[in-house]
Amino acid sequence: MTYFPRNPSPRLWIRQPLSCADPAAANGVVIQDSRIVERLAAGQEPSLPVDQVFDASQHVLLPGLVNTHHHFYQTLTRAYSAALNKELFPWLTTLYDVWANLDEEQITVASELAMVELLLSGCTTVADHHYVFSDALESAIDRQVETVRRLGVRAALTRGSMSVGRDQGGLPPQSVVQDEARILDDSSRLIQRYHQREEGAMITVALAPCSPFSVSRELMKATAELAKTEGVRLHTHLAETEDETRYCERLFGLRPLDYLEECGWLNERTWLAHGIHFTDEEIQRLGRAGTGVAHCPSSNMVLGSGLCPTLELERAGAPLGLAVDGSASNDHSNLAEEMRQAMLLGRLRYRPDQIGHDDVIRWATQGSARCLGRTDIGGLAPGQQADLALFRLDEPRFSGAENPLAALLLCGAHRADRVMVAGHWRVIDGAIPDLDLGALMTRHHDAAQRLWRAL
Repeated sequence: MTYFPRNPSPRLWIRQPLSCADPAAANGVVIQDSRIVERLAAGQEPSLPVDQVFDASQHVLLPGLVNTHHHFYQTLTRAYSAALNKELFPWLTTLYDVWANLDEEQITVASELAMVELLLSGCTTVADHHYVFSDALESAIDRQVETVRRLGVRAALTRGSMSVGRDQGGLPPQSVVQDEARILDDSSRLIQRYHQREEGAMITVALAPCSPFSVSRELMKATAELAKTEGVRLHTHLAETEDETRYCERLFGLRPLDYLEECGWLNERTWLAHGIHFTDEEIQRLGRAGTGVAHCPSSNMVLGSGLCPTLELERAGAPLGLAVDGSASNDHSNLAEEMRQAMLLGRLRYRPDQIGHDDVIRWATQGSARCLGRTDIGGLAPGQQADLALFRLDEPRFSGAENPLAALLLCGAHRADRVMVAGHWRVIDGAIPDLDLGALMTRHHDAAQRLWRAL
């Protein structure tokens, strides 16, 4: 019998970008299947013939942006009047009564709109922290998985939880508080059903109590044990406000990070949202443990929470990523815009020569990937996943820009022209093929109005 080898997969050269976040890819990258197979320095040509060429001479090339923290359902309560101009705790107690009425149709359309908004901003890996589960919303993560698969994005989905409600001195209403055995059983189910462990995974699952004071000490510890047994990551909010610190000290007799460590969470499998109010000693402990922090600049500004010590965390060795956070505290899901906010907010804490556009791009790509425990995304090196974001500078805001890469942040890029995920174009000419964005927005707005009127 004669053996005829299969034809090799087509090779695509993203050629000669106008500028590139990775100087070693100044002449572009070559894509085959879902991976980058060559990174071309200035003047370098592909080592083997290519089948297709994409002329990137009008595009700034970045690795696909990686979001590390979000609440998709909150796109339904943007600019919600009753929650305006409040700090975190009163903001939460106001909105919990609204979110308690969420149903599966609403979480589905909210998730789709959030993922679409992220994707259009150059984000190729989306992360969500969903912790609102009621009798009408038992399959929220399953619905999100369906949406991820339909859009073709990469996702880190977290099974959140709340077990301490207002009757026990907590913040959420009892209707969204779950029994701890039920939480752990569903967490195990989701890991077994959806968590992909191979390189290039499109969907990963992490375990994510809403906050240390939203669940019991027993559940915090049991969640850490389950995550360790299953080999998945842990996520929660921590050190977002001074009120939180005082609350934890009153409730547990410990600062938030001390309590986290007592519960078995201070390790390299954990990443935390916000991470603002740490002492110098705590920052060093985070670095030694390899615990990551998702920096949420816009949300921190909207709620007046404070300034994340980004450079200190990164210097200590803690993975530092970028996040849009919930669309009710941001109020958008645009990771490109979040890069600009991170740089400008950083200038309030550090000198201009200490934090530049290249630092923030690193946070939004390599740093975010580290927070999610991944080395196969966040860069343009051979062997990494072909997740790319390409931006054109043909809007008035960019006219006269001498440094194209810096212009993305300084001039305020907000929409990618092309986005590739795992070797497939998911955004072409600034739009998602086969998606009726207007119809999606109409369905989303109708769902939001139905939620507001449920009170």
